[in-house]
Amino acid sequence: MTVIFDNHVHLSPRGKNAEEVKRFEKAGGTHMVLVTLPRERNETPEHQYQSTLDMAKKSMESTKVRIFVALGPHPVELVNLVRDRKIPVPEAKLELQKSIDIAAKLIREERAIALGEVGRPHFPTSPEIMQASNEIMLYSMRVAKELGCAIVLHTESTTPDVCKEIAEFADRAGFSRERVVKHYCPPIIDERDNHGIFPSVLIGRENAEKALEQGTRFMMETDFLDDLKRPGAVLDITTVPKRTKMLLETGKATPETIEIIHRENPERIYGIKL
Repeated sequence: MTVIFDNHVHLSPRGKNAEEVKRFEKAGGTHMVLVTLPRERNETPEHQYQSTLDMAKKSMESTKVRIFVALGPHPVELVNLVRDRKIPVPEAKLELQKSIDIAAKLIREERAIALGEVGRPHFPTSPEIMQASNEIMLYSMRVAKELGCAIVLHTESTTPDVCKEIAEFADRAGFSRERVVKHYCPPIIDERDNHGIFPSVLIGRENAEKALEQGTRFMMETDFLDDLKRPGAVLDITTVPKRTKMLLETGKATPETIEIIHRENPERIYGIKL
């Protein structure tokens, strides 16, 4: 069986969840990483994570798609705690670190494969929040090192300079740069540019072709949101299988290339078997 792997998908209890996974399967998709959505105002981390695990279970019961789960506090949660609930930054930082610890317990129990998505806000914020976000990111890398798992990282727009900074955080944590999976990444594939962190490329047509021109050291993602108010956001859940088929049909990728991107890379980075 040809593996078609979407490295970053969100499902929502208020969305179509399992029905969307069926569309992914019908388009040719076989595997995905389901990533936790940001926690809502009155939601506990335990409920947040269990909801994600339940959606994965339900979707696998109604399809043949294999779903792996990444659990962790989205960096926007820190902003929400400080801005909306008026919690001081030091207390809010501790709350996110506790959420990471709760996710770590589920990873130890082999109910999830990675911490994520964690990191720092993708929009301008106060220096105090940015500093706390960096400290949380460093903490998550140290926890991931202890767990022996990957982390899925959310940050501002990815550039070689941002990659260099992230790589230096990994070095401070004693954590493998390669197991830092940079979500929502442009086609920065050359290790001289991404400094050894692992690109998860948002796989629009142009990104796919530019990435392949540089090599095979990347994974493909849609960052699909399962938001009924914004159907198809960010990319539709069928994009990875459709784009992969197009790349093969146009000769821009070979079966051997696709095997590396969709099977070998996820197996190595996450320590899983597809």
